[in-house]
Amino acid sequence: MHTIWKGSISFGLVNIPIKLHAATEDKDISLRTLHKECHSPIKYEKVCPVCQKEVGKEDIVRAFEYTKGKFVVLEDSELEELKKQNEEKSVEIMDFVKIEEIDPIYFNRSYFMSPNDGGIKAYSLLRQALKESNKVGLAKIIIRSKEQMAVIRVVDNTLLMETIHYPDEVRSAGDVPNIPANETIVKKEIDTAILLIDQLTTTFDPTKYNDDYRTALLELIESKKTGQTTITAKTKETVSNNVTDLMEALQASIDRTKPDKLEGKKTTTRKKAAPKKKKQA
Repeated sequence: MHTIWKGSISFGLVNIPIKLHAATEDKDISLRTLHKECHSPIKYEKVCPVCQKEVGKEDIVRAFEYTKGKFVVLEDSELEELKKQNEEKSVEIMDFVKIEEIDPIYFNRSYFMSPNDGGIKAYSLLRQALKESNKVGLAKIIIRSKEQMAVIRVVDNTLLMETIHYPDEVRSAGDVPNIPANETIVKKEIDTAILLIDQLTTTFDPTKYNDDYRTALLELIESKKTGQTTITAKTKETVSNNVTDLMEALQASIDRTKPDKLEGKKTTTRKKAAPKKKKQA
């Protein structure tokens, strides 16, 4: 597994040399853009819209736009100096908390942590302490010139570091437009919705879920490679269009889940009659 960062973790007087490895990978299929006429890959060039000429790397500077059309230019030497001042290869655990106290909206990227030379015993110590205390460590780390908050926890006997957003990076739910006020929902609708949730409740098993779009795209690409030009896509079962009432939609959803939930179980309960279809006007 490729190492993307080397440094150390410290909590109190304990120092642990570690390596970081990306815990996830992007499986998206990358498509190239070609010229329709000759099928040559399109080349994207950096062009100054005022001078109307291509700009080389040596002619580019970085700047911050503090207001429309107004910039503060930052020299490469200034950015490098700032980077050196803050690029200490150390992860300091500042606090320990319960992971349930951190809302999932804060989580960002995940990295496995392995012990570097001489760090096996201290690594094992932190791992065991986190396990027995049922806590996670809150730390700060600089990755790719960006200081980030991180959570350190144990997953499958391995230390895992997950970067998390700072509070000012998480937008307020109160800013979301068109959120309905508390509507009056009749108890029968609530009970039916909860029944549907109960019937669909299961133990989380990530292996059950697949990226259907990526699979279909790969099949399409493969079929074109082998000379075929068309494929037939599978369609998902849908609720009949005439089921428009909220109660009917909930009941229809429950009825659709019953065969899966009752499979393999003996039952003498009579099935409920299917909801009556509304007469078309």
